[in-house]
Amino acid sequence: MTARGKFISLEGGEGAGKSTQVRALAAALRQRGLEVVEAREPGGSEGAEKIRELLLAGPEERWGARAEALLFAAARADHLDKTISPALEAGRWVLSDRFIDSSLAYQGGAGGLGIEAVRAINAFGIGDGFPDRTLVLTLVEGGARARARDSEGSDRIGGRPEGYHQKVDLAFRLIAAEEPERVKLIDASGEPHEVTTRLLDAIQDLLP
Repeated sequence: MTARGKFISLEGGEGAGKSTQVRALAAALRQRGLEVVEAREPGGSEGAEKIRELLLAGPEERWGARAEALLFAAARADHLDKTISPALEAGRWVLSDRFIDSSLAYQGGAGGLGIEAVRAINAFGIGDGFPDRTLVLTLVEGGARARARDSEGSDRIGGRPEGYHQKVDLAFRLIAAEEPERVKLIDASGEPHEVTTRLLDAIQDLLP
């Protein structure tokens, strides 16, 4: 009988290097003989990718906070059903560039809906389908500089004011404090390979 795979999500604010580290961590796990599926949110399945287009394009006022949270939850439910759960049942590891904690931090914390309200919205969509480990990349210094560097190609959420992103950072730290076993803060400063080593250290207990 195939052992269930592990589900790891990488989180953090804009410019923290999530996409780079998803690829690097996936490569490191494959070197250890694990079969890895890389995913992203919003997206990761055909239906969720369609919702991604609706969420990230267009003017800031396109969606209100509640509608935005519901759209993310719908995309996440489809992502879990169509991509994540089947891969885990087949024994694969799943690395996702964002998952539920982004909604908790962005729409719940920074967006003013409240973390628990957004958690309740998502509870219907994903049930107990939380990641086995969530790794939040943090930039103690330079976060604003990294966001400014990446702002030219920002989507409607990434391009929000700096004050909004500071609230996102705070919300991630609150979530980590509330769920220290599942959610780990990872220093994202330094060379990329150093960050990857820290990520591997944070999931050592999950490795076969």
